[in-house]
Amino acid sequence: MTTAVTYEQRPWRSRIAPDALPKRERLLLAQPYDAAVTPPIADLDIRLSDDLVELLGEAQERIIRFDSEVGHVTAPFSSILLRSESASSSQIENLTSSAKAIAEAELDERDTGNAPLIVANVRALEAALAASDELSNTTIIAMQEQLLGTSAPEITGRYRDEQVWIGGGNFGPHEADFVPPHHDRVAAAMDDFIAYSVRPAPLPLAAIAVAHAQFETIHPFPDGNGRTGRALVQAALRRVGLTSGVTVPISAGILQQRDDYFAALTSYRQGDVEPIVSVFADGALLAIANGRTLVEEIETIRAAWQQALRDIRADSAAHRITALALEHPVMNSRLVREHLDASDRTVFNTLDTLVDRGILTVGSSRQRNRLWTAPPVLAALDGFAARSMRRG
Repeated sequence: MTTAVTYEQRPWRSRIAPDALPKRERLLLAQPYDAAVTPPIADLDIRLSDDLVELLGEAQERIIRFDSEVGHVTAPFSSILLRSESASSSQIENLTSSAKAIAEAELDERDTGNAPLIVANVRALEAALAASDELSNTTIIAMQEQLLGTSAPEITGRYRDEQVWIGGGNFGPHEADFVPPHHDRVAAAMDDFIAYSVRPAPLPLAAIAVAHAQFETIHPFPDGNGRTGRALVQAALRRVGLTSGVTVPISAGILQQRDDYFAALTSYRQGDVEPIVSVFADGALLAIANGRTLVEEIETIRAAWQQALRDIRADSAAHRITALALEHPVMNSRLVREHLDASDRTVFNTLDTLVDRGILTVGSSRQRNRLWTAPPVLAALDGFAARSMRRG
């Protein structure tokens, strides 16, 4: 069996009036186009080189160790790493934003730019992890709906019902870099994808990489396929038992190999699975190294804050807010009030104490609401993102 796609000719029915098109495009769009046909992979057995099998073993072992070590730390690394994965996955699609802007968007204090889209990706990833044991067409569609339900609700709630294409012109698929399957093939292709994804595999990370490449080849949605596909990767890591406590931000490692990642998807469509498996194995190792640096920096920040509050009881509101600030480095009074379940007076007095001790700074949002920020945490998150952008 192979992962190589074949092609079939389909007639193109343009929605643009012929007299509104340049002559060249008018003649081109009158011709049929070639759409990919994905082979079934439900029973696919992949063969990998000995070196790649060894690399996969190392990557899987480090994923398990990272999950075990970091998942039992008191600091909220699960949510920190989940947000880092979401931001990195968005960066692969050229959706970038600062940690501060993303944190503000989580509070509904920023509604423009890329930050709200990245927050939506966090919600999609949360939905993926919540449904990690229930992979189905329904749960996959729900993930994409979490991603785009606010920004593009008209293309959520179902698989696509139109032809899509990657690259090339805007008028039609004839000169595209890749034309995914016709929409009438998507439902069957996704059933096959699910059958492969839930099948036990001797090298789970390799199977996850192959499933991801198949998903991106099917391209079941009009938009959001890349981010939804990488959310499915995290669900798969949880489902097969490689992770249980934290999100290993594999997208950060893929981001460091962005060109190789897209080239590997092309190789997969030509029948070669090794490049995408290699990108995932290397990506896991790169992501874990980057993630460990972030964990160490957050631990250092937490220790410094505990030292600054050493004369205050450990169960006080001040210590509880600093723990919250590790997870939410931008806070408004509403978030703090809900977390503490305390009066406004207690909330503002405690925030003033943390500002006086140099732990938080106070400013305002674009909506002119007061916000309290933890600059060292934001710097650590931006540092993680910057390291993820370094190629090679």
